[in-house]
Amino acid sequence: MDRSWFRRERLYFFLVLSLLLPGRGSTFTINCTGFGQNGKYMTALDSVFERKAFRPAINFSIPTIVNISFTASAILDVDEQLQLLSSFLWLEMVWDNPFISWNPEECEGISKISVATKNLWLPDIFITEFMDVDKTPKGLKAFISNEGRIRYKKPMKVVSICNLNIFYFPFDQQNCTLTFSSFLYTVEYISLGMENEVWEIAHTSQDIIQTHGEWELLGINKATPKKSVGTNLYDQIIFYVAIRRRPKFYIMNLLVPSSFLVTIDAFSFYLPAGSKDRAPFKITLLLGYNVFLLMMNDLLPASGTPLISVYFALCLSLMVLSLLETIFISYLLDLATTQPPPMPRWLHFLLLHCTSPRTCCPAVPQKRNTGLDHLPGMKEPMELAGKLPGPRETKLNGCPGSTRAQQEDKAQKQHLVSLWVQFSHMMDTLLFCLYLIFLATSIVTVIILWNT
Repeated sequence: MDRSWFRRERLYFFLVLSLLLPGRGSTFTINCTGFGQNGKYMTALDSVFERKAFRPAINFSIPTIVNISFTASAILDVDEQLQLLSSFLWLEMVWDNPFISWNPEECEGISKISVATKNLWLPDIFITEFMDVDKTPKGLKAFISNEGRIRYKKPMKVVSICNLNIFYFPFDQQNCTLTFSSFLYTVEYISLGMENEVWEIAHTSQDIIQTHGEWELLGINKATPKKSVGTNLYDQIIFYVAIRRRPKFYIMNLLVPSSFLVTIDAFSFYLPAGSKDRAPFKITLLLGYNVFLLMMNDLLPASGTPLISVYFALCLSLMVLSLLETIFISYLLDLATTQPPPMPRWLHFLLLHCTSPRTCCPAVPQKRNTGLDHLPGMKEPMELAGKLPGPRETKLNGCPGSTRAQQEDKAQKQHLVSLWVQFSHMMDTLLFCLYLIFLATSIVTVIILWNT
């Protein structure tokens, strides 16, 4: 029993040696007697099937050329948090088996047959960026031509790693790579080539993509650098797949509602500054905007800080600033009607130039005997004297000095109230202009990003 086992091992050793030594293999032509009848072609290829464990080469010093092509039929998902691209591909590999050939005229005109891949040698081509288990269905077949050319197609759901840049979300474009290479064979044994031109792959993929979801295919390019791993050199083909997000969904569900809320908040400045309904209206808008952000949070990328998040933060900041300005103006006007504080000179100067930009600020007279010198537009005492009551009226009213002082205090108070009202109008105008600039800038930015 030990001798018989030794003979079998020795026979197997010489068989392997004869197949591996350069120049020792040879082609053969299949005898097509009865080929295609009652499955006889299966037995005619038994001698080829027995060599499936070895690379089909007559001279092992000559590499096997494997041509690659693929068709992207769907872009399934892009995971921004995990940096993964999920797509569906039809991978095609073509190579020659020099041990297979037959004459179609002798084989009832049959020039192509299908054979189960389990009976053939298959190149170990894989995608370097692949991040999932290969779920290629079993029992696939390959087509073999009468010249020995094998064409193998298989469907693949590819989950590949991709360096995603989401700053311009939802107007972002991503460039992902699919690198095809051999896992075992170096350049001395397998050489990779293209079955179809890269532009044909791109056009075919764009034509047959069935999904009209979030992403669209822009184009495909390729590069063929060699990959060095230690002392070994591997052949590889890198495909650069450019995809773009369709932004309409996000524009209608994120940007448009946000712009409407900010626009309504901007037009709330047309409400009177002292109105009691203005602050509650702005608080309601602010609460509504926060609810909107909470509801739409699932549509935003889970990682990174895209430009749209900056936009939402600016909108929220403007609405908060507007509410704070309304509270401050309401407090200021309420204080001015009871006991108006004096306006600082720098604020008076700013107010004068904002309300009357063509006039210069008048020189402030240096007088110590009056407290009205710092008030703009206050009339001179001689002018006020013309409006004071006459002697008869003074006699009826009592003390003339107290009446004049009361009138001056009343005029001073009214003038201060008018100044603070003008200041509130100036604050509203400035903030309203800031809203308009922000909205105009946002619209222009969206148009530019959408078109480019």
